[in-house]
Amino acid sequence: MTFKELINRRQSVRKYQEKTVEREKLQQLIEAVRLAPSASNSQPWKLIIVDEPGLKDKVARATFSKVVSFNKFAPQAPVVAVLVIEKPKVITQLGGSIKKREFPLIDIGIAAEHFCLQATELGLGTCMLGWFNEKKIKHLLNIPKKKRIGLVITLGYFPDDYKHRKKIRKPAENMSSFNSY
Repeated sequence: MTFKELINRRQSVRKYQEKTVEREKLQQLIEAVRLAPSASNSQPWKLIIVDEPGLKDKVARATFSKVVSFNKFAPQAPVVAVLVIEKPKVITQLGGSIKKREFPLIDIGIAAEHFCLQATELGLGTCMLGWFNEKKIKHLLNIPKKKRIGLVITLGYFPDDYKHRKKIRKPAENMSSFNSY
């Protein structure tokens, strides 16, 4: 699969097969995140793969509320990945402070996309979730109170009847330019 085919195939999946994701594939996903670039090579993340069914269900249920209907599909996913933000190197902290940039958030986004693209290549679907009960997930996964969760990602096999959607994006001329805004 070419890179263009890969990025066209990757999309947010909200329905999964009831099929276990093989440990070998999970190791490949871990390696993809491990190799992701980051500011000053800080690698400011800890990736937690949750595949034990009972715990995974509790974490998945912590991604939606009774008030808002986001992420009700999450318990279908056989795996939930949690990206915890870790402290970057001092040089990255200084640079971020001077430039008023949250480099660890940028780095988490890059690591998450590495995870999702690798999953796509392996025939797996993903959905990045920004809506979740951080306090509950931190408790469930024994994440220290001072840490922050950057993203939660659902993972699993596409269902047999899954239809890949055509990507709807702005035209290139509306989101890019050369040499000036």
